[in-house]
Amino acid sequence: MEILSYRDLIVWQKTMELVTAIYSKTCEFPNEEKYGLTMQIRRCAVSVPSNIAEGYGRNSTPDYIRFLNIARGSLYELQTQLEIAVNLGYLKDAIYKDLLQSINEVERMLNSLIGKLS
Repeated sequence: MEILSYRDLIVWQKTMELVTAIYSKTCEFPNEEKYGLTMQIRRCAVSVPSNIAEGYGRNSTPDYIRFLNIARGSLYELQTQLEIAVNLGYLKDAIYKDLLQSINEVERMLNSLIGKLS
């Protein structure tokens, strides 16, 4: 399959699915977390596909790699914040494990793409 746009990248598609799942699950967080952990988790999740898209649009391989690394960093931040949510009892362990499985898949895909471009 020819890649004509960042939308054609499976890793971008997977991260968009992850964002949707994150928004769905964080709706269940307590109201007092609306501007705290909920917002932080959502920002991290949104950052991942956004950086993949922005890097793709730079038309420069070094820039693209830099933005993919930023996306990967946001993914690690997201993992940490989700673990905090579990520790606080806002997120059930089973849901966390499902999200973590998706995150790990995206991480492998990002690592592969970064490796291919380097």
